[in-house]
Amino acid sequence: VMAITLAAIFGAISPFCSCGVIPLVAALLVAGVPLSAVMAFWIASPIMSPSMFIVTAAGLGGEFALVKILSAVAIGLLAGGMTLMLQKAGLFQNALKAQQTSCGCSSSGKSQGVTQWKIWQEAARMTKLKEKALAMVIFLTKWLTLAFILESLMVAYLPGEILANWLGNDSPFAVILAALIGVPAYLNGFAAVPVVAGLIESGMNSGAALSFMLAGAMTSIPAAVAVFSLVRTGLFVWYIGLALAGAI
Repeated sequence: VMAITLAAIFGAISPFCSCGVIPLVAALLVAGVPLSAVMAFWIASPIMSPSMFIVTAAGLGGEFALVKILSAVAIGLLAGGMTLMLQKAGLFQNALKAQQTSCGCSSSGKSQGVTQWKIWQEAARMTKLKEKALAMVIFLTKWLTLAFILESLMVAYLPGEILANWLGNDSPFAVILAALIGVPAYLNGFAAVPVVAGLIESGMNSGAALSFMLAGAMTSIPAAVAVFSLVRTGLFVWYIGLALAGAI
């Protein structure tokens, strides 16, 4: 429980986006960090960072920025706590897909329980590191290229005016619909702030705007594709469900 709490808080203030956090998550899981703590960090991290807090406060107001960072911590705690409960029930015992369960370079790096960090002193480990680094570059390039193609099609054919009409103050389902639309949307960068500010000015409900930003930050198409290629299907579905529920 302490690990989940610290992971959620650290995730909320860390500078990782939903794509950038994935290699770190993979390393943590391979290293044996508990999935519940990793999930808390994984979900909370893309939502906010110190620089994003400043930009959000400037573009959408200090109150909105404060609620967003508190939301990041709350969603991280929800994700970690719920994942821990399911693990105690016997689920998610093997999080990573088979090809991701070993980094391949640590077997000769331990001596009586002490990690040997100076891998450049061992030719075999350096060779393995180069092989794995090249494989990871190919892996990320393949999946993220597909992801950004899908994302560009969504941006091109889903104008902001339509979103404002669907998610305005008159819609009783604005918050839920905003989360559903936000899940595949790429709202990870600083450009999201002026976009959402414009949508609010066009009539979007403020609660829906927050839901939209939270869901988009956690699960953008590039991030979701990378997650799908990394973890088992059941955990991927759980990750999407946590993001959706947390945003709402």
